[in-house]
Amino acid sequence: MSAVEEKLAELGLTLPEVVPPLAAYQPAVQSGRYVYTSGQLPMVDGKLPVSGKVGGEVTPEEAKDLARTCALNALAAVKSVAGDLDRVARVVKVVGFVASASDFTGQPGVVNGASELLGAVLGDKGMHARSAVGVAVLPLDAPVEVEIQVELTEA
Repeated sequence: MSAVEEKLAELGLTLPEVVPPLAAYQPAVQSGRYVYTSGQLPMVDGKLPVSGKVGGEVTPEEAKDLARTCALNALAAVKSVAGDLDRVARVVKVVGFVASASDFTGQPGVVNGASELLGAVLGDKGMHARSAVGVAVLPLDAPVEVEIQVELTEA
């Protein structure tokens, strides 16, 4: 077990299986020392636990927890191409999409779920640049979607 996975275990978390693609794309690709994940939905055991708009059917607190799940799924996607999460030199960028009710403006707080998880698991290596974007709808009517970009150490 890698040090990162040991840290996940300390936090009471386990790395899930990679979420299979919903369309014609790969969950993650590596280019040089960088891994780019596709947008990760908050899938748990192959299912979306809740759907709808944040600020409508989904509370901001629920959405923040879902963003944590997205980040876990993103780490699983990174591991699928990097082989070992201990190779993560740093998380470079996080982009979070929040399916938002028309009057909801708390997207940064929702995406904090992903950012805080990455910081808790990776420490300083988890600190990153970020965008938090409100959108009208996401695939499967998911409330949140997160993609990450990481830099790897040499193999």
